[in-house]
Amino acid sequence: MFQNFQIDNIADFPKQLQTLIDNHNKEIDNLTKNQNPTYETILKPLQDMDEELGVFFTPLSHLNSVLNSDETQKAYEECIPILSKFHSKMAQNVELFEKIKDIDENQPDRKRVLNNTLRDFRLSGIELSQEKKDRLEEISLRLSELSNQFSQNLLDATSKYELIIDNPKDIDGMPISDIESAKIEQDGKSKYRFTLQMPSYISYMTYGPNREYREKLYRAYSTRAPQNAEIIDELLRLRKEKAEILGFENYAQYALQTRDASSQESVIEFLNQLADSALPQARQELDELKAFAKESDNIELQSHDVAYYSQKLKKQKFDFDESETKPYFEQSKVLGGLLDLVSELFDIKFKSVQVPTWHKCVKSYDIFENGKIAGRIYFDLNARKEKRGGAWMNDWQTHFRDTQGNQHLPSAFVVCNFSPSSQETPSLLRHDDVVTLFHEMGHAIHHLFSKVQEHDISGINGVAWDVVEFPSQFLENFAYEEAILQRFGFHYQTNEPIPKEMLAKIKESKNFQAALSILRQVEFSLFDFKLHQKLYQAEQVQELLDSIREKTALLKPPTYNKFQHGFSHIFAGGYAAGYYSYKWAEVLSADAFFECLDEKSGFDTQKAKGYKEHILSQGAIEDMSKLYQKWLGRSSDPKKLLKLYGI
Repeated sequence: MFQNFQIDNIADFPKQLQTLIDNHNKEIDNLTKNQNPTYETILKPLQDMDEELGVFFTPLSHLNSVLNSDETQKAYEECIPILSKFHSKMAQNVELFEKIKDIDENQPDRKRVLNNTLRDFRLSGIELSQEKKDRLEEISLRLSELSNQFSQNLLDATSKYELIIDNPKDIDGMPISDIESAKIEQDGKSKYRFTLQMPSYISYMTYGPNREYREKLYRAYSTRAPQNAEIIDELLRLRKEKAEILGFENYAQYALQTRDASSQESVIEFLNQLADSALPQARQELDELKAFAKESDNIELQSHDVAYYSQKLKKQKFDFDESETKPYFEQSKVLGGLLDLVSELFDIKFKSVQVPTWHKCVKSYDIFENGKIAGRIYFDLNARKEKRGGAWMNDWQTHFRDTQGNQHLPSAFVVCNFSPSSQETPSLLRHDDVVTLFHEMGHAIHHLFSKVQEHDISGINGVAWDVVEFPSQFLENFAYEEAILQRFGFHYQTNEPIPKEMLAKIKESKNFQAALSILRQVEFSLFDFKLHQKLYQAEQVQELLDSIREKTALLKPPTYNKFQHGFSHIFAGGYAAGYYSYKWAEVLSADAFFECLDEKSGFDTQKAKGYKEHILSQGAIEDMSKLYQKWLGRSSDPKKLLKLYGI
């Protein structure tokens, strides 16, 4: 039913992968000999193989992200060319393509798989000359290697740096839990270590009183992995070449073939309109922050001051400091409360299970629906030195019915980087961390609640990249609602419920500097999209970013800031020419949020059931816009996005 997370011999893993690939190649050869191709005899077996390969390889790729070591990295790097060669060979299998073209299928879900498969073959260059196919294969392999190298460089640079503080006055006023997390014993005395790992970095940038140290941390963070500059240049060259071989004018146009957005112009127009809507309020927000920093400490605001003075201004304006909420958000209670909420809304149950995992802090749960087991979810929530930064959901197994009629159940991993427990305190979350956990859980239930029986369009499989963030953003919006936070907000020492005044301040301060935040996201999105519309190399990359910042960065970053060297979303993830997806999908999520919001209970349970039935359970069986129309009987309203941010 469920695979155990277990790799018996990492060093031997590439050899085992090759054996599996060899078996798949034989099966595919047999499929191409089929004289009567049907969906059952061709596309079903292909989907079975896809699941088998994913289930086998995911543990290694996951382990390389959450428990990175020389051993995992070596095995992972050896596997990349094996996988790349297999996928390239598969994508260029003309005989198989011709068999699939001959399939006649009218069942809607199967027709969807058929059409998507033919589209993907064509996007892989199946109809090109052999010379061009060979070059595409070379490009695919090299792109995989470069993305992995980019990620590894960033991880190494992040893990390597530390700032040791030995003067207590330089941590004065910081949250106690952050101080305890940073405390070390060195040379017989207590000192404090801050790193570029996200919880530690954010902590000092937000609360650290020593401006010189904040600038040191900011400089170290924004100049990580300078060797990634050369990787970026090669990635961009290869992506452009790949797009042109396939007949597209640029990589952005190629990427849009599997997206919800209809054209390059529509993406740029959407982002510029969003920036124009946010600019007036953003200017006011920055002027207010500059005046506050000048008045408070007589300084001219710089990039490394923004988080620190924003926190102080927020406290003054709303009498609210987010660190005050941490004692009320103990990690285990937040997770328990989230699981209870999801259970109630979607009529399912979670049951803790003891199964093999990759680390002792991982928590595993089986999911039950109508008394029957329906899925499994793993939570790995603590930051570790050998763990990639950020937060994500990783799907493992998929809900579908295979060729033999066997029902497969889904599983997924939710990964975050929260401050771990110390000797003095349990793991306590900032409210932002609570929002992050809700966000990743939104992704997870999108995959886990699928009822689709065709593998390639079940769960998050086949969902257009620029709407895949819809369910995650939708759920995170409820992490600001009083009725929701009351479920798990209890002081970790006294068990006192989180005060109503504090809950009101969380909601009231939600859109503090919202317009500046929108501009920052638009900056990332425009940079990514324009970067893939023509070839930029070396200093041209920085020049493009600087030109975009003329509009979006009202406070110019220092010249040493090389943000692009750490932009793993587009250089080591799946967001190339797609970072705009966060805002594109947020039009759906904002509209859906206001539709499902209930002021008293937080959630309209009837609407939640409809959301599960029409969105979460349907995977990619239809375009998201059509699923949305079926759910609410109308399209989403873009104005709700501005309403969400109070603009």
